[in-house]
Amino acid sequence: MFERCLLAFLVGGAICLVGQILIDYTKLTPARILVSFVVLGVALTAVGAYEPLVRFAGCGATVPLTGFGYSLASGVERAVAEKGLLGALTGGLTATAGGITAAMLFGFLASLCSRSRPKS
Repeated sequence: MFERCLLAFLVGGAICLVGQILIDYTKLTPARILVSFVVLGVALTAVGAYEPLVRFAGCGATVPLTGFGYSLASGVERAVAEKGLLGALTGGLTATAGGITAAMLFGFLASLCSRSRPKS
């Protein structure tokens, strides 16, 4: 179990390190980096390259933003296999509904615990 946790930490940390390097050394905005990571996760899943990383690193590959793209693409694949073309419209949302709901709920709870201030 320790080895699995260590692998997840190292792979997830490496993905986050890439994001931090992009923030520090490029003029890309954090929003563009976020979208790029999600699209990269979808693209790598589409060509079959992300699934082996998920099997190797577990949560280290599914928790970062590339993992969200992986979840979207995997959900669409499953739904298209079950429902046909309609699955392309519903599969991604069905697969990621729990994560989206959790993000909204915790964002709302955080907003209740803090006060907003204008930027200086």
